[in-house]
Amino acid sequence: MRILHTSDWHLGRSFHRVPMLDAQAAYLDHLVETVRARSVDVVVVAGDVYDRAVPPLSAVQLFDDALHRLAAAGVPTVMISGNHDSARRLGVGAGLIARAGIHLRTDPADCATPVLLPDPEGGDVAFYGLPYLEPALVKDSLGASKAGHEAVLTAAMDRVRADLAARPDGTRSVVLAHAFVAGGEPSDSERDITVGGVAAVPAGVFDGVDYVALGHLHGCQTVTERVRYSGSPLAYSFSEHTHRKTMWLIDLGTGGDLVAERVECPVPRPLARLRGRLEALLEDPALDRHRGAWVEATLTDPARPDEPMARLLERFPYTLSLVFEPERTPDDPSASYAQRLRGRDDQQIAEDFVAHVRGGSGPSARERTVLRAAFDDVRVDDVTGEVSR
Repeated sequence: MRILHTSDWHLGRSFHRVPMLDAQAAYLDHLVETVRARSVDVVVVAGDVYDRAVPPLSAVQLFDDALHRLAAAGVPTVMISGNHDSARRLGVGAGLIARAGIHLRTDPADCATPVLLPDPEGGDVAFYGLPYLEPALVKDSLGASKAGHEAVLTAAMDRVRADLAARPDGTRSVVLAHAFVAGGEPSDSERDITVGGVAAVPAGVFDGVDYVALGHLHGCQTVTERVRYSGSPLAYSFSEHTHRKTMWLIDLGTGGDLVAERVECPVPRPLARLRGRLEALLEDPALDRHRGAWVEATLTDPARPDEPMARLLERFPYTLSLVFEPERTPDDPSASYAQRLRGRDDQQIAEDFVAHVRGGSGPSARERTVLRAAFDDVRVDDVTGEVSR
């Protein structure tokens, strides 16, 4: 069976205020053409179809058009909700849509109810959809030992393995999941899903299945031979400037053997990260190749130059981001606030603030627990699309 694995479309998202809808439409054109040209048997979409819980109408229309085209091609599609999606909204009408071959898995209660697809070469392949599992919301319903990512994914996978064990010998299995798996390399454009200080789960959680199609991290990468991220088809932050945007074409043999191939995605415009003093960036002939790229320029001038953005735009017309990092020693008291916060998560920043206002005395263990619970509550509200009262 030939599987096309994609994820993290983030329909409706912009790139530094540049609308990306046309680029997203071009990608979906490419997806449908790939399905037809490469004789794909099934498409799997591992979450973050939309960029936010309530997407703009233009993004919904683009999604609707893509579903109609995939259904018209006669190729089944299995997709799950991610942490950016509203699972309830995305899953509306799932029962009816399934009749057209579009299988939405957005309810954690259905994680062990597979989509069974016959392989033309013989035998069924069971596709299990694990939507993004927010620990605080699904711990009790899944019977997890605690409210953490590893615990809830383990509970879900235990259900998957139990269902698979009851199926005929030779039934192959594919799991779709939206999670941060240890060994994966993050970028700046993924929303933080940290719970209790731990976001990553070990790849061993998924043992016992033939292929795991992951979503969440935006770089295409191989965690293990059978556990892979497709990554986002488009770049959504300058931290992705080295990414090669692709989809995975997976050939899953009747004996469970696996062959993987990367399929290139169209690039609307290359990204470039430039760093140095303004005059050097304006005069270096080696940088001519970036004139057509979206540019992030980090200026290291000790003093801020006059009209830096206007001058950069004359040479690099698609400059979108301007960062100032003056050449100073790390212990310089004038180092920027952003520099001092780099690499620190919300919990650490909050604890540092408490220590600052108390003259160096940080929060107690109980206060750390309260802070962590507050951040978790905010993230839960973000996932559900509701606002705490």
